[in-house]
Amino acid sequence: MVERQYYSLRAGLNSCVAKIDLPMLLRLFRDIFLNFNEKGYFQEAFGYNCNYGGETAGILGHDIEAQMFNVFRRYNLWPIQDKCSEYSKADLFDIIEFLHEYISKPMKLCSCNLHYEKFNQNAGRQEYRSKINDLLMDFEAGFELSEKGEILNAIDSGFSDLIEEQLIEHDAENVEYRISAAILKFRRYRSSQDEKRDAVRELADVLEFIRPKIKKVLIKADESDLFNLINKFGIRHHNDQQKTDYDRFLAI
Repeated sequence: MVERQYYSLRAGLNSCVAKIDLPMLLRLFRDIFLNFNEKGYFQEAFGYNCNYGGETAGILGHDIEAQMFNVFRRYNLWPIQDKCSEYSKADLFDIIEFLHEYISKPMKLCSCNLHYEKFNQNAGRQEYRSKINDLLMDFEAGFELSEKGEILNAIDSGFSDLIEEQLIEHDAENVEYRISAAILKFRRYRSSQDEKRDAVRELADVLEFIRPKIKKVLIKADESDLFNLINKFGIRHHNDQQKTDYDRFLAI
């Protein structure tokens, strides 16, 4: 499908612009799944039927429904094209992540020209993420399927450059890894308020670690305000001097 905005959207005349609701998301997801499936992107995982060799199992074996139950401990997820219209939001997000793990782009047809024998997993995942993210960004507050195959909460446009900025190499174990882990914990779908607070606490600990260097680039007042914010609100410590009577859902 050509990705473009038609006249009413470009001109701001479409009064019906709305987020995608779950029933429509399920329909659009089914269409994406069928498209990839028909092109052989799941042959490596799900197997195939051949006029010459019969049924051949893929990575997931002969009983995919049982394997999916073993992973999710839920019934009625397979076959996807038949069951997805009844998925809950949690079902759908699980299956989106599951398919990302097992999709692979077909690269070379077998001698019978009916199925493939070589695949490229990274290429398949990249194409899949592109299609899925076009939908997820317009569902509810917005979501994103990451390169690691996890559904994350979308980033507000004002913060996207900050999140995506490449970190300057400083101390991988004490800085870069901890910042990346904190961002992931904060953005994970259904992360709790306590998990988000842990992520902010992790960032505060990183700031404490590099505080001597911060002093060289911030004026004293700014540095003081930054650490007062961290220490005087209920983020890192717990005492009767801290401010805790703020709206948790706005603060974190």
